[in-house]
Amino acid sequence: MIDWYAAAIGTEVVFRNDVAAWLSNDGANHRIALLAFPGYRDDPDKERSTGIHHTAYEFGSFDDLIATFARLRGEGIRPVACLDHGMTTSLYYRDPDGNRVELQTDNFGDWEQSKAFMLGAPEFEMNPIGVFFHPDAVLAAYEAGADFAEIHRRATAGEFVPAEVPDMGIPDPE
Repeated sequence: MIDWYAAAIGTEVVFRNDVAAWLSNDGANHRIALLAFPGYRDDPDKERSTGIHHTAYEFGSFDDLIATFARLRGEGIRPVACLDHGMTTSLYYRDPDGNRVELQTDNFGDWEQSKAFMLGAPEFEMNPIGVFFHPDAVLAAYEAGADFAEIHRRATAGEFVPAEVPDMGIPDPE
């Protein structure tokens, strides 16, 4: 877990002993606490348990996000699902314990505009999950010179939809 979070979001160990580790990727004393006290156990049904579905970490730009995808892919760390939600472009990973971790960038570059999109855009109301995309296809388009605006337009149009849509663990509302 320590190595995974270091690779995914650049954390460093602030403190570690035999049963705990506190990690941070900024100046805070910790952002993530990892605990393995005697008597603690794994949840074998974590994917379908109620509670926190995922944590999200935001990158300052699409360029940073896609570079992180490429770097993690090179380390054998692959996302389980990728979505253009309209207000964010998001790559969902599972850490070694099975927790979902979203790496994202704000598509508007402005949180107020993103919130307004979620509150009032008809396309978000009709499809709050967004459009799945294949990250390798998006990376190829990016490396071929497509800028973020073009990639976002093409993704929401469904150009990069994977052959198999991942199961996000969200039941069909119908």
